[in-house]
Amino acid sequence: MSNGDKYPESSGRRRFVKGVVGSAALAGVGASGAAAVDTITNPSGQGGGTTQYFGVENTGGPAPRAMPQIPVEVDSEGYIRGVYPDTQEVERAGETVTVARMDLGGVEYSVDWYQYCGVQGYEGLDPGYEGDNYFRYTADSSPNAYDWHTGMGGNRIHIDDFSDYETWNNGIGTPGLGKPASGVWRSQDTKDTIPIQIVRSTRVQELAESGEGEEAQWLSASTSEGFIGYLNKCTHFCCVPGFKTSTYEDADNQIYCPCHQSTYDPFSIVKKSFVAFPRPEED
Repeated sequence: MSNGDKYPESSGRRRFVKGVVGSAALAGVGASGAAAVDTITNPSGQGGGTTQYFGVENTGGPAPRAMPQIPVEVDSEGYIRGVYPDTQEVERAGETVTVARMDLGGVEYSVDWYQYCGVQGYEGLDPGYEGDNYFRYTADSSPNAYDWHTGMGGNRIHIDDFSDYETWNNGIGTPGLGKPASGVWRSQDTKDTIPIQIVRSTRVQELAESGEGEEAQWLSASTSEGFIGYLNKCTHFCCVPGFKTSTYEDADNQIYCPCHQSTYDPFSIVKKSFVAFPRPEED
């Protein structure tokens, strides 16, 4: 068990089960199938079991797997936020631990989905995080900020900002395919920020409303008003990619990572699996 997880009984603090690993530890294993175990992420020792998740499909480059979705909801005032799994306390190995998981659209959605690139150790993913779930625009100085939301850094993202999503064009790829924004989630007053990207598109609406099978059921529950969100860290070496940011080969209508040319399709949602990190061992 890492020192960060060792809370003395006298403190009264309850431990959150999580794993820690660097992104370079990711390794593909070349499996196939809709829910193939395509990446091993656990170090040696007892694993935490297989975790299934939904993400935006990796379509090219060295990235080993999809980037996981963050379910989206729009509040009554039009502000957009991510859905954090429900938390519950369970007894495990003689102590009380807090786990974050919930049923969403018939799928078990859990904080374990974000077990890569060290994000699982970020303060914002701990159930004890004291901020809110709203998406906020990334800082104006960020290289991943889109020109259209310059001057809005730190503001909560609002649906009205996407009123032109059916026609938006930045000169890259197909006009009107979707309007993206870069932001952060559960990152107020934290050391590490969780980068996210959202896209509003009629294609997302169509997939959620007229698709078939488990993917469509999931999309209906995890998207709202045509918005889809995902954790914006490439599963290769944790760079931060962007939708409609490059004319490299066929990447103009996809999410493109400039570091090693990995690409993802935000309109192809796939169910994948990976071996979760082992639970912290008891002393």
